[in-house]
Amino acid sequence: MLDKNTLEKAFSTMATAKAMATLYEDNFKIVSKYVHATSRGHEAIQIAMAMQLLPQDYAFPYYRDDAMMLGIGMQPYDLMLQLMAKKDDPFSGGRTYYCHPSLKDADKPKIPHQSSATGMQAIPATGAAMGFWYKENIGIQDANQEKPLVVCSLGDASVTEGEIAEALQMAALKQLPILYLVQDNGWDISANAAETRAQNAFEYAKGFHGIEAISIDGANFTESYLALQKVVKTIREERRPFLVHAKVPLLNHHTSGVRMEWYRDDLEEAQSRDPFPVLIKQLLEAGFTNEEIQTIENTAVAKVQADFDKAQLAEDPTPEDLFTHDFAPTPIMEEVGERNPEREDKVVMVDCALFAVEELMRKHQECLLYGQDVGGRLGGVFREAATLAQKFGDERVFNTPIQEAFIVGSTVGMSAVGLKPIVEVQFADYIWPGLNQLFTEVSRSCYLSNGKWPVSMILRVPIGAYGSGGPYHSSSVESVLTNIRGIKIAYPSNGADLKGLLKSAYYDPNPVVILEHKGLYWSKVKGTDAARVNEPSEDYILPFGKANIVQEIWEQETDETITVITYGMGVHWALNASATMKNQVEIIDLRTLFPLDEETIFKSVKKAKKCLVVTEEPTNNSFARSLAGLIQEKCFKYLDAPVMVIGSENMPAIPLNSTLEFTMIPNVDKVRLKMEELLNY
Repeated sequence: MLDKNTLEKAFSTMATAKAMATLYEDNFKIVSKYVHATSRGHEAIQIAMAMQLLPQDYAFPYYRDDAMMLGIGMQPYDLMLQLMAKKDDPFSGGRTYYCHPSLKDADKPKIPHQSSATGMQAIPATGAAMGFWYKENIGIQDANQEKPLVVCSLGDASVTEGEIAEALQMAALKQLPILYLVQDNGWDISANAAETRAQNAFEYAKGFHGIEAISIDGANFTESYLALQKVVKTIREERRPFLVHAKVPLLNHHTSGVRMEWYRDDLEEAQSRDPFPVLIKQLLEAGFTNEEIQTIENTAVAKVQADFDKAQLAEDPTPEDLFTHDFAPTPIMEEVGERNPEREDKVVMVDCALFAVEELMRKHQECLLYGQDVGGRLGGVFREAATLAQKFGDERVFNTPIQEAFIVGSTVGMSAVGLKPIVEVQFADYIWPGLNQLFTEVSRSCYLSNGKWPVSMILRVPIGAYGSGGPYHSSSVESVLTNIRGIKIAYPSNGADLKGLLKSAYYDPNPVVILEHKGLYWSKVKGTDAARVNEPSEDYILPFGKANIVQEIWEQETDETITVITYGMGVHWALNASATMKNQVEIIDLRTLFPLDEETIFKSVKKAKKCLVVTEEPTNNSFARSLAGLIQEKCFKYLDAPVMVIGSENMPAIPLNSTLEFTMIPNVDKVRLKMEELLNY
């Protein structure tokens, strides 16, 4: 039996959660403006979990965990501010739904941004646990007496997600200090477990060797508390993963918008497993009187009503509040260091990046590199990580499984615990499994946490067609990425820019994607020698949003002139294509696609009067077409011709055959013809 203080605290919290659910139903017309879900039926396991957590721990709850929030010390008023999307909502400033917490209070467990996508928090949570693993392995000291752990809370239905498997695989492989708490109420929305799950989470976890799993009655507070107490103690001491499968009833609606009476046929049975009378019985057995219990409950109901009345009067966000915290401020505003020092030999682009990462890793213990095949045996399929594992050890440079979602999403947790991960997907063609995490978790974290949790990470992506790579190693994907708000995107055309932008990205507190054209890595493509450079100095840093005028012209009175706006391989096509007309062609290398240097673009276009946008992507619905539209809108009265675009043919994929590849993508001759067409317009 638990001591009376523990039981009293638990019951007070449970009574509060129950009173909130009841009040929301009684005031449905007021609170149903914005969708919400409550913990009703899940309270016992959530409160038992919350009572084990320390301020150094990291928690990744899900949208039904309001009792857990109360258990860690949040007040009903705090939660109600989010319920009604108020300005002072402590989690998101009115930007996201009820019980989507993000918290950085010194006296409470840390909670990075939570999305609504079911199960998506498992990868960021496992990334945080991997961050603890990393720190402990390389000797970054933790001042806490008790070692921290991570709790990832999940509904059982979410365990069918493929990304859960990626998270469990890495937790088992690395033996990470994480607890997956799975609350199984037997339902998705209207689909039940028999329809959707071949096994429950406890049975599923048995397939992951190295994860210990237990199954408990999550509606019994005492059983839940004692089981979790033992599990938490083991994780703190032995640093290994657990899964706790807790059977609970769902006693309220899936959400306020999906009512249980529409589809549920088990309401009477579920009600018979209500955790509230179970805990009352345990209080009575511990010596509490009925009057004491009623007093605790009445106090909770009164508190909830008072907080609700107060929350209704709270201020709503203003229109101006929309425009804050899309990015955290970056300290990198100016170009510094020596870009072109005297060197004996020029360095290829891939080596400029390699040297930049090595310099960062030597200077910062928080810097680590992981991805597919970047470890000691190979050092990356492009040798972009060659020798790094040997120099810094297998804890700092390591291979992951083939798990693009984990590679991308784990950076959320890594960043949250104070690390700076540099990660890679092997080719742009394989970024697609990672887009869910990039869009849902990485890009929105700063904005939806109201600035508390920007994700500081670098994602390197080899991109582009080169040497008959075929349909799955040649694609350009920048149009998809530029449609994800909340990330910065670089696409350098030479080694100096790549090194400077990598350094800038490291010191930027926001997520950065660096697109690196594999045809420029070694300058093996004819006409790309300009990608080789005198390696910039170690302190060279190039800010984002600063385009480079790689070929400048004077404004002409009589001759026709054009501006070419391009990036990556397009810079080299443009330089070579304009070799016989240098006085008529200005070339702007964007260097970063977001932020975009609109000032330099517009100034050049207004000077030249004609504009050609060069891209390697197919042009339909592309970033290049969007840029052309922007230029047309902002510079229309200065133009002597429509803004033109040249890119790859609008086919579904780049074929393997070299003739077909050559026909598909731009080249120097195609770009020259387009320049001549525009000059003669």
